[in-house]
Amino acid sequence: MPPRRRCQVCGSKQWHKEPSNGLITCSEGHVLQNYRNETREVTELGPHALRKRALKSGRKRKERQSKANLQLYHGERARFHYFQCLQLVLRMQISYLAESWNLPPEFETICRDVWSLNLSLLPKPPPPEPLIYLRDGVGDTRPTVASTSSSKRPYPDDGNDVDQAHEDDSLMIEQRRSESPSSSSSSSSEDEGDDPIMSDLMREASVISTSSDEEEENTGPQPPPQVVKKKKTLRQYDRPDSTVAVLVLACWTLRLPVVYMDFVRLIEAYELPYLESIRLLPHTLTLHLTKSTRRALSPYYAPTPLQLHRLTSRLARLVYSQYGVFTPEMNAAPVLWRAVRSVCGTPVIYAMSKKIARIVSLPLTLHHSLAPLPRVKKGDPGWHKFDNAIPEASLIAVVIIVLKLVYGLDGKIRMPLERDDPACALPSVTELLAAIEHLDAESADQAALFSVKEPISALDFDDRTLDRYIAFAEKALLSPLEPRKSQRSAVTDFFPLEMGESVTAEHVRLHSQVLPSIPPASSAPRHDRNDGTLHPGEQYPIYNAQDILGTFPDEYDTVIRRAAHWAGVDGDYISGVVERFERRLVRWWGRRQKERET
Repeated sequence: MPPRRRCQVCGSKQWHKEPSNGLITCSEGHVLQNYRNETREVTELGPHALRKRALKSGRKRKERQSKANLQLYHGERARFHYFQCLQLVLRMQISYLAESWNLPPEFETICRDVWSLNLSLLPKPPPPEPLIYLRDGVGDTRPTVASTSSSKRPYPDDGNDVDQAHEDDSLMIEQRRSESPSSSSSSSSEDEGDDPIMSDLMREASVISTSSDEEEENTGPQPPPQVVKKKKTLRQYDRPDSTVAVLVLACWTLRLPVVYMDFVRLIEAYELPYLESIRLLPHTLTLHLTKSTRRALSPYYAPTPLQLHRLTSRLARLVYSQYGVFTPEMNAAPVLWRAVRSVCGTPVIYAMSKKIARIVSLPLTLHHSLAPLPRVKKGDPGWHKFDNAIPEASLIAVVIIVLKLVYGLDGKIRMPLERDDPACALPSVTELLAAIEHLDAESADQAALFSVKEPISALDFDDRTLDRYIAFAEKALLSPLEPRKSQRSAVTDFFPLEMGESVTAEHVRLHSQVLPSIPPASSAPRHDRNDGTLHPGEQYPIYNAQDILGTFPDEYDTVIRRAAHWAGVDGDYISGVVERFERRLVRWWGRRQKERET
């Protein structure tokens, strides 16, 4: 527009442009002179006009390339692959136990069935196929997209299947969005939201209205926000401990007299495949494992009996409640004899322990729900405390009760009164405690070679112990899959190493050897009941296991420590089980006295 100057004819300052011809006129219709309106729009070019040719380059936009290893599996595929590796480790464990323990062929069949039940009872069972969630989770148009993507890359690698599936999913989503009828409405809404000032005003109005409504409704005190705990990627029932629990349950099904420490000792000796089991797997399987999966398949420590019992009892309970498969009771007779011999006991202590176990209703099942207590009244409990304790810990607790009945283990001497007293056939308390201390020290020295919990130094080894430790280190560190290269030299030709006794054979012999019998004490001398001498069963002390400030007598502490080492649990756990069974025995004695009086 020209500057607002007066018209030379009428002096008006009101100008406007004619839409038809583009002339500038005033309010009276006078045309403004010397004004030219030029347009640069050219519809047709002459033959001699210069034209600039636009060339499109064939260069594609570089995408950000990922540095991830395409051979590693992630997600559900990695979880399926993890269970494949775990199942292979289980097969190695079954093969070793069947060969070393001379088990029947039915052992492998039972382990296979129990493993299948264990997988089906997991909180999140593994997928039946590794990529079924990718095949069936998209829809009917999935094959068309897959065909188009496969036509561009006719020979895809195995490691790129998951990435290609994610790309196909994104293409499917884009196609559905483009084909949806709401595209026109979305474009109109975008046009309406182009004004930034209007959108800011609407946003502020919505925030003010919602905040005022919340203040009117929630005038009271608000609860603190809940802290959401992060879920563990690897669940506790998916760990390699579950394979050992399957082996234990299979041994219980065959009524084998095994305890949890049998498996723990084999694991610590690197005989049963468990520690660093990643070195036993073939390279074709370990190629696809991530760092976290490798760490999960290679635990650093052997499982404790408490962990194994928790997994095994849970599996036995779920198998019975879900499928009706009952796990039989423990083969208690040989296990009780092993418990008696672990404290240098005799057959007399074994017979007395059987009677005490029957009186206190010793549980012999993996879980208390497999053998609930009979309910006479409406309020009777279905199970007692420590009914779900480790079975071998319960058996050794009964043996300790028998030793306390005979010897007292409180620093006071007890002498039998009658010649037909069973205590006359038992050794003296001094000889018994000396044998227990010797056995405990010998087993602790041997276990120090295999256990990571015991401090050990190579400077304290003699020649024989050092040879055993070197043989153990060779077995633990070198993979059996790698071929051993034997190179000849003058040292190996003229000074060959003598093959000594294997570490495992000596380790097993130590825990299964026939202990030297202790001669019984002399016949009972004649004592008067009123001379102040204590007799077996008199002044029976019951120690509170929850008293952290109290101390046990030296004799009782020696027996508790030996029992804890044999069962693989803490001494407080053994003392708690002993106390609970002693309370039951006292209640039974009170009921029996009432029955006699009536």
